[in-house]
Amino acid sequence: MSEVDGIPRIGEVVRILRGREAGQYAIIIDVIDDRFVLLADGEKRKYDRPKKKNLNHIELLDYISPEVQNSLLETGRVTNGKLRFALDKFVNEIVTD
Repeated sequence: MSEVDGIPRIGEVVRILRGREAGQYAIIIDVIDDRFVLLADGEKRKYDRPKKKNLNHIELLDYISPEVQNSLLETGRVTNGKLRFALDKFVNEIVTD
């Protein structure tokens, strides 16, 4: 688990460790406080209804999607298609290697 100071960053890809969605990947779309983040994947968890998740229940991966991060920082929103694209790109490039 590669955590940079244990600080979650917007646009960072994470692996869910606990709960119904264990083993799946998602993207951090907001940091609530030092303990909770909001996750979305664009399919099951849309941007409009993100999952509130405890940081102890996710694994921070050392990969930030620049498309998602730029969209969230510039407009405050991101499309579900962009979330799906970023996760597909991550899984195809990083996970399969």
